[in-house]
Amino acid sequence: MEWLTAPFEVSFVQRALWGGMLVSAICALAGTWVVLRGMAFLGDAMSHGLLPGVALAALFGGNLLVGAVASAAVMTAGVTALGRTPRLSQDTGIGLLFVGMLSLGVIIVSRSQSFAVDLTGFLFGDVLAVRQQDLVLLALALFAALSVSVLGHRAFLALAFDPRKATTLGLRPRLAHAVLLGLLGLAIVASFHIVGTLLVLGLLIAPPAAALPWARSVRGVMVLAALLGGTATFGGLLLSWHLGTAAGATVSALAVSLFFLSHVASDLRHRRTRLVHAPPHTSTERSLRRSS
Repeated sequence: MEWLTAPFEVSFVQRALWGGMLVSAICALAGTWVVLRGMAFLGDAMSHGLLPGVALAALFGGNLLVGAVASAAVMTAGVTALGRTPRLSQDTGIGLLFVGMLSLGVIIVSRSQSFAVDLTGFLFGDVLAVRQQDLVLLALALFAALSVSVLGHRAFLALAFDPRKATTLGLRPRLAHAVLLGLLGLAIVASFHIVGTLLVLGLLIAPPAAALPWARSVRGVMVLAALLGGTATFGGLLLSWHLGTAAGATVSALAVSLFFLSHVASDLRHRRTRLVHAPPHTSTERSLRRSS
């Protein structure tokens, strides 16, 4: 079993594993609501909308994380404001912000004579470069995400299934939506330097979507999604070590593969259940029809 344990005896792979586990838990908390509310496009737009802040931070020698937080705040405020415009659909507003922020980021990068911003690292991340201080920040981000999820669970639940009822219950759906956007931004900011903006949706969407057919509650989806994300992290790092592939991309690809396996297994389970509970004469009729 040396092939299974050998990669994780190396310190930087151990840090990558812990970083991936923490990111998986954060993404499970935010990604569950993204899947339930059909907000995948918003997640993609917000992840790419981080580029201007990251580019400015790199250009002036600042902290990339601070730049990412600033861009996430701008995106959250922009989506919230445009969502209140009655003549503009939410998808249109998100699309405009997506293109605008991405274009601004590319303009900032093009103005840099030394191209200080590493676009490859921004787009694809580097899970193997996780430092000890990154783990501390991820742990704090997980605590913040967990606190928001617990305190806002009732409002988020009403917002996901019946926004009108949320208003009736006095849960302030607009505020809940803004807080939910903040939670999504937190997950993306915490994850982008681990797996990159192009791959962050793999951990944000695939594990909750894979957990959905098997869980009986929203909390169950979150727990199972965190476990599946952790499994994808462990398996992705293991495969990356032995196959020599990009670690972040391998983790993300494995997360997506688990989604497809989950839904195939779920379909097989439903078919078997229907056959077991089908009336005896139905099975006989089917056999006669096939033979004829």
